[in-house]
Amino acid sequence: MSSEETAASTKPAPEDDGMTWWYRWLCKTAGVLGGVSCAVSGVWMCVTVNPLNIAAGVWMVLNAFVLFLCEVPFCCQFIEFANAVAARADKLRPWQKAFFYCGMALFPVFLSFSITTLFGNAIAFATGVLYGLASLGKKGDAVTYARLQHQKQGDEERMTGTTNGAPE
Repeated sequence: MSSEETAASTKPAPEDDGMTWWYRWLCKTAGVLGGVSCAVSGVWMCVTVNPLNIAAGVWMVLNAFVLFLCEVPFCCQFIEFANAVAARADKLRPWQKAFFYCGMALFPVFLSFSITTLFGNAIAFATGVLYGLASLGKKGDAVTYARLQHQKQGDEERMTGTTNGAPE
């Protein structure tokens, strides 16, 4: 093991992104299912004579590899740099993962628009959407929101010098 891999394996995963444990597992599960669907559809797309379909199929297999590498690196134990890539991917913010996964999933659809590319990349795109929703953060409760609105309204009334719509 190199010093980079040792440092990457000793650092804990960042917990400041606001994702709960079950949502993190949902995103990882969606990534694995997206990788499987991309791999199967990508191999199916490569069985043709059309060069654009072959290119889209190869890209989908590459998408599957990247999803497996980033989300479940223990599936890629035979690759030396898998843990380093996974550690770097864990450091990314959710919106960065969302942009990356959605972009990866859209490229084969634009390259060769077919039902196979649509359904093959749908779960990979959904993984990006889940990470995008995680970047929005937790929603607040209604009581706190009502208090903030009431406080804001009181502050505005004090600034304008009015109470209940009538000047003082």
